[in-house]
Amino acid sequence: MQTGQLWDIFCTVIDNHGDLGVCWRLTRQLRDAGQRVRLWVDDASALAWMAPTAHQEPGIEVRPWADASQASTLQALPPADVWVEAFGCTLPEAFVTHGVATHAQQPTWINLEYLSAEDWVPRMHQLPSPIMSGPAKGWTKTFFYPGFTPDTGGLLRETDLLERQQNFDLLKRSAWRQQHAPNLAPNGLLISLFCYEPAALPQLLAQGVGTPHHLLVTPGRPLAAVQQALAGMAEPPHWSALPYTDQIGFDEMLWACDLNFVRGEDSLVRALWAGQPFIWHIYPQDDNAHHDKLEAFLNWMQAPESLRKAHRVWNGMEAGEWPALNSSALADWTACTQAARLRLLKQDGLLSQLLSHAANPCAAL
Repeated sequence: MQTGQLWDIFCTVIDNHGDLGVCWRLTRQLRDAGQRVRLWVDDASALAWMAPTAHQEPGIEVRPWADASQASTLQALPPADVWVEAFGCTLPEAFVTHGVATHAQQPTWINLEYLSAEDWVPRMHQLPSPIMSGPAKGWTKTFFYPGFTPDTGGLLRETDLLERQQNFDLLKRSAWRQQHAPNLAPNGLLISLFCYEPAALPQLLAQGVGTPHHLLVTPGRPLAAVQQALAGMAEPPHWSALPYTDQIGFDEMLWACDLNFVRGEDSLVRALWAGQPFIWHIYPQDDNAHHDKLEAFLNWMQAPESLRKAHRVWNGMEAGEWPALNSSALADWTACTQAARLRLLKQDGLLSQLLSHAANPCAAL
């Protein structure tokens, strides 16, 4: 039974599926913690495969963003206890105006920001931001920064995640691999590819030629990038295309593969929880601000030099050859990932910190 607070979470879909992926995970985890949630999103189409039952989930309402500006819709809704602006999006003015008129007191207003390991994040986390103009003048938002250290907002992690991973035993892992790469040689690596258009993709594909390794390519931009790169190759590596899958299926892919290429924010966090070696394709920014962000993450990871070079070449930050995928490098990458995962498991997660803040918002002021 959902007896907790009522949350309004607002999401604009910018980075393909990642923004919605994070917001849906948060929505579902809040519901599982006894909260009630309305998820307002400008493009919910990806939920059809990401979370096929999203529109039938008890305790959750998925609503079109445009409805938040409709007076008739707003008047029929009970006021929420918590407002969340995901990834710095701006709430519709009509929604804020209605909220000011109908709330007996200000809801807890959270600006949920992007994930970063940069050293300024702990200083900014939970800082109040007074509203200086507009219908909510005099109210206050709170910046909430997810992060990798105990002095940040932490990361999303389901309460049953470790149990699900343990239940994905060797037998289930072997069955998954047999289903998706039936011709994989016993000594071949199974590699998942979820990326944008990395500069080093042709190198990775060329390295796979003549090896027993098999590349599983996720749909959308990764598949298009691979098809374009393969067009210039005389001989392709072993590879196959994957269909769209829900979030549970995506986790199982990360658990089953020997190396995972991930991108953006949501899949990075899932790769960390998976504990398998991974390469992160960070979302590129025009001013190359993502370079500093990636370096900060690699520093937090305490990444060995081979893993740092692989990330820099993959992200087009450094020229040179893509590192060879040998057993020594993969062992170092695995140890690094699992050590980072262990540090994270000892810290409070994003969900528990958000719930604590919503229960006592004045504590952060």
